[in-house]
Amino acid sequence: MREKIRRFMMGRYGIDSLGRFLLGLALVLLLLSRFFLRSILYILSFTILVIVYYRMFSRDIDRRYRENQLFLEYRNKINNNIQRQKYMLRQRRIYHIYRCPGCGQKIRIPRGKGKVQIACPKCKTRFIKRS
Repeated sequence: MREKIRRFMMGRYGIDSLGRFLLGLALVLLLLSRFFLRSILYILSFTILVIVYYRMFSRDIDRRYRENQLFLEYRNKINNNIQRQKYMLRQRRIYHIYRCPGCGQKIRIPRGKGKVQIACPKCKTRFIKRS
């Protein structure tokens, strides 16, 4: 039986990151449809499952690969934005972050230093802020 499945899957795309994501999304929607008794969620989860199986058994490997690469690029953009926001939150605990009135450059100043004169490293504009 295992050999028959292996021969059947030869030349087919299989599962990838987009497929795993869609499969997880379909399962979550299926569970939500059970709890909230919404037939729309059930139909949507079933449709996503059909798409997952279509992609998995597809012989158009190049197209499925491009779809997965597009998904990975989009997911990486979202992950990078989340990481950037986490970094900025950590920085704001230690530093005040000001924008230069001349050029808009972000400048970090340690907290608790009182009034300080800040010189922008980019345009050399001087301004006074509280830290």
